[in-house]
Amino acid sequence: MQVTRRRIGDGATRIRRPGARRRVLFTLAMTAVVLAAGTDVGFPRSDPFGEDQVGRLYEQGQLVSANQYVDPYGDRLLIPNGKIMSSAVSPDGTHLAAAVTDGGTALVIVDVRGWRVQQLVGSAATSVPRIDGNSVGQEGPAYSPDGRHLWLGQPDGYTRFTVAPDGSVTDPVAVKIPRSGAQQALVAGLVFSADGSTAYAAVNGQNRVVAIDTAAGTVKQSWKVGNAPRGIALAGGKLYVSNEGGRPARPGESTLDSYGTKVPADPRTGAVTTGTVSVIDLAHPTAAPVGIDVGLHPTAVYAKNGAVFVTNTATDSVSVIDTRRGRVVQTISTRPWSEASIGYEPDAVTLTDDGHLLVTLGRANAVAVYRYASPLEPASYLGLLPTDYFPAEITSSGNDVLVSSTRGIDALRPTAAAGHSTHDTTSSVVRFALPGDQEIRRQTARVFKQNNWTSGAARTAGSHKAEAVPVPERIGDPSTIKHVFLLVKENRTYDQVYGDMPQGNGDPTLTQFGENVTPNQHALAAQFGLYDNTYDIGTNSAEGHNWLMQADNPEYSESSAGEHLRSYDTQDDALGHQSSGLLWSSAQAAGRTVRDFGEFHRFLTKPAGATWQNLYCDARHMAATGAGSAYRMVSSSPIPSLNEVSVPAYPKFDTSVPDVYRAEIWKQDFEKNGPADLNMLWLSSDHTGGPANAAAQVADNDLAVGRIVDEISHSPYWKDSAIFVVEDDSQGGLDHVDGHRAPIQVISPYAQHGVVDSRYYTQINMIRTIEQILGIKPMNQKDTAATPMTGAFTSTPDPTPFTALPNRTSLTNGLATEPSCGPDVPAPQNPGATAPATGTVPAAAAATVRKWSDWKQQQRLSGPDAAADLANPAQMNHLTWYEAHDWQTPYPGEQAVLDPADVPGALLPAAEGDG
Repeated sequence: MQVTRRRIGDGATRIRRPGARRRVLFTLAMTAVVLAAGTDVGFPRSDPFGEDQVGRLYEQGQLVSANQYVDPYGDRLLIPNGKIMSSAVSPDGTHLAAAVTDGGTALVIVDVRGWRVQQLVGSAATSVPRIDGNSVGQEGPAYSPDGRHLWLGQPDGYTRFTVAPDGSVTDPVAVKIPRSGAQQALVAGLVFSADGSTAYAAVNGQNRVVAIDTAAGTVKQSWKVGNAPRGIALAGGKLYVSNEGGRPARPGESTLDSYGTKVPADPRTGAVTTGTVSVIDLAHPTAAPVGIDVGLHPTAVYAKNGAVFVTNTATDSVSVIDTRRGRVVQTISTRPWSEASIGYEPDAVTLTDDGHLLVTLGRANAVAVYRYASPLEPASYLGLLPTDYFPAEITSSGNDVLVSSTRGIDALRPTAAAGHSTHDTTSSVVRFALPGDQEIRRQTARVFKQNNWTSGAARTAGSHKAEAVPVPERIGDPSTIKHVFLLVKENRTYDQVYGDMPQGNGDPTLTQFGENVTPNQHALAAQFGLYDNTYDIGTNSAEGHNWLMQADNPEYSESSAGEHLRSYDTQDDALGHQSSGLLWSSAQAAGRTVRDFGEFHRFLTKPAGATWQNLYCDARHMAATGAGSAYRMVSSSPIPSLNEVSVPAYPKFDTSVPDVYRAEIWKQDFEKNGPADLNMLWLSSDHTGGPANAAAQVADNDLAVGRIVDEISHSPYWKDSAIFVVEDDSQGGLDHVDGHRAPIQVISPYAQHGVVDSRYYTQINMIRTIEQILGIKPMNQKDTAATPMTGAFTSTPDPTPFTALPNRTSLTNGLATEPSCGPDVPAPQNPGATAPATGTVPAAAAATVRKWSDWKQQQRLSGPDAAADLANPAQMNHLTWYEAHDWQTPYPGEQAVLDPADVPGALLPAAEGDG
């Protein structure tokens, strides 16, 4: 096939196939290890996604941002109003009620027979009825047995609605559960007595179950159970309650915190080590609940025909409790792919009347189907049925099975804006009749293709002597790369940074921080390659840092998104960590050394006087003299294994710390101690929201990255190093392809130089590439299935170092007070590129700017307790846009510069503290 080539800047190396919009660009020097037919390989050699783009429909389905296609079995009802946290079907089967988040709504009522969204309920002024807030819990809503009432779980209890004859809800009434000290209720599962007079609630935030008088709306009894009770079912006069955090800790046991409770946890992985079900005998209400051990992170509890089924989300199994015997009598594996033992995340279960056990596998976008007869007869696996993105609830009603998927078709909600955002989240409900065994087998093959589950995906090194290549075929085979640097930044889309580069698929109208703000990122792309089809996965940073450190966003974080009150950054919550470990502990298990600079840290101690201005001056002094910092900071993690390899003087996320300061702290450690095998750095100024304006903070981040790459590439370690630069998520702006599309950089003597690569990559591919280079075994099924970025590397190294460019945007723009060492003086701008913001406020915008300044002071964007995305995401993105355009240009799709309260989406939950 004929191809043409075009190199960035001089017209030479881009591979373009005739008829293609954009194709992978790579140099002729690119080499790959070619194996003889039949030889085992260490990962799939095929490129399963090619140049497919997120949001487009292909033969395998619609591509989402998590290395998967979705094309569900059955009929899909798209819900473009946010993510479904959980759902329930009315007793008569005519309606489905779903708790939703991230869409300005708390509750969606679906008319199942008419197959349409019938009603939206939330805190907006236009909502009928209107409720006080849009935060919702992990479980519910729940219908009363007679179907006359619907209870919606919220942070401090429930909102109880009356169900009208047409299935809509009216007359909201608050049913409050008091705080227990600092802990809110954060209610989870709810189940009713047969007559509906009592509601039994799992109070997740207070480690208890309460009995509520449904008429009076008051708590009449309480039982202490395990840690973080989640699901609840009533069978044989007993309540069965799953405890996400397992049993209470014993004296001397290793623990980590979870919402003020010390839970048993592994000090290396930070993950909980127990899972239990508490059994409350309602015939003896004063007796202490009995505990039954099950798998880790038990979530859904479902009772039918003398059995209680419990989904063990973190150990990928379902425990079957025989209600007569009061114990687990069988454990059903939910690991359909032999290459990986965890990471499928079963999170809901139901049993059909004809004896089929159906289990949703959240992270596999599938329903696992089993033939089931009784608790003592082993269930037999039949296969899989594909669903939409992250199925979270399942129920059967007559001949129909209904599956609610949290993320639907990804972030493709129709908006008025001229671009896409990660918060344009969707969800869906799928309806189908269970097919026969032959069709299930056929659909199973589709699920395997949609997830890229292949054989030989994680082969390890054998006795053969392999030649060293940049990305080895087998895990543990030698690599020409010895030192890996992972630089994690904050929240930018591809178009925000690279939209002005005509070589790539960019939209310059959405570019906020082009070449004159980010000269180093543009120079790095020109030298080491531009990647214009890469995706971050998370909606926000609570998810984004998980994807980077765990190659997954565990179910706990997915299901907590409706409140983000128990925890946001799961750095400080044991429930958010997978049992197989995190990137650094996996590297250590492979015998690799690790050094961490702020990544996954949660705590920061700052001395008096450590203002942005003073730290900026201190960074200048350190750079000029080589002296140490005048300010002693202590940054740390609650996970002991991470603290063991961390540099505490390097500050975690805090927008009042310049990234050039962080770069100097790193540089001094690097020059004194050299690099580890795996080096992780958090550079967060491009999040924006700090003392300097948006363009200044992004320029600060750009200069810090440039200086770090300069230092490494002029060191003796450059010859065998690789640097990966990635955003934790891309929620901070708009992109014309998809809100998850984000800038990345692959920097190394072995990186393809001067090319545009349009292959589909995600953060998971990047993490798998790091694992493959360092001989680290994949952590779960997501990175096991991911194909390493072999095409980003060549076996013929180019040792040319990178020389950092000076910033062209003043780093002190927008400061209320100048630093004592004077304002930053930038280098001359490139007159051929868009001029950056100057920080000037037009007189006509002064009143609006004051309102935004007041708004910013109310957000936790700086200080020791900074939480990067606690701010409302829509408002934060508007502020960044306005600052980047000197308050003169309306946000895309709007007609004027708005006050904070007037921003569309200002009613989205504000408890999203990113990091």
